[in-house]
Amino acid sequence: MSGPRTPSVWLSRAAVNGALLLAVVYTLFPLVWLVTAATKDAGGLLAGNAFSFEGFDLGGNLSRLAAHHDGIYFHWYANSLLYAGVGALACALISVAAGYAFHVHDFRGKEKLFGLVLMGVLVPTTALALPMYLLASEVGIVNTYAAVLLPVLVNPFGVYLSRVFCAGYIPDEALEAARIDGAGELRAFWSIGLRMVMPGFVTVFLFQFTAIWNNFFLPLVMLSDQELFPLSLGLYAWNSNAHAEPGHYPLVVTGSLLAVVPLVIAFVSLQRHWKAGLTAGSVK
Repeated sequence: MSGPRTPSVWLSRAAVNGALLLAVVYTLFPLVWLVTAATKDAGGLLAGNAFSFEGFDLGGNLSRLAAHHDGIYFHWYANSLLYAGVGALACALISVAAGYAFHVHDFRGKEKLFGLVLMGVLVPTTALALPMYLLASEVGIVNTYAAVLLPVLVNPFGVYLSRVFCAGYIPDEALEAARIDGAGELRAFWSIGLRMVMPGFVTVFLFQFTAIWNNFFLPLVMLSDQELFPLSLGLYAWNSNAHAEPGHYPLVVTGSLLAVVPLVIAFVSLQRHWKAGLTAGSVK
């Protein structure tokens, strides 16, 4: 039997728990502020009473948010769902297909091409915004939905991550068995490879969904029509006018609170696929 624990063990545990507690407080502090601030009117926010529930007016803020400019906020909400949902789904499929091809197939210059993909990870997206705008202007899709959707369909980090997942979850034996049974390469990928690497697909989807949902600079460059704005750009426009119109402050805060909801739902509802990935691709 082990002896009694020394004080150093208890100090170590207390230090670790204390660090975790500070991390939790640091993470939740902005969310708590957002929840309480969304219950205030403009006077309560400007008075600095955001952390109290005095003058609770969440229902009024939601009503004003829905009525402002004929409900333009929820039009922006639908735009963000379109950009993030369609863009992340298509990007995840393209990334997994590319990662599968890099893992399964041998072709000339494969590693050099993959090196170019890795170089793409190092380039910040803000540096690509102007070239993308110039290309979109040449094609004639500026100030359209396609101007925001097309650039987010390819994610170099998603391709890299997908290749790692394919290497860990797709056994060569399963693909060989499919080929022996007469399945073509496309059928093998769709029926076997994609199913086995589904945890990787979900991971890329969530990363890209979060990135597109929070994307600001690309819509700022591409769009000028407010009907096409995502939430990030629409709330920024309201916040820019809040100095002249203080009534926009409650709208911005309440709108920011509602903007968090899809991200929470996505991560909570899809986390089971990560757990399933612990045994994905196992071979008896």
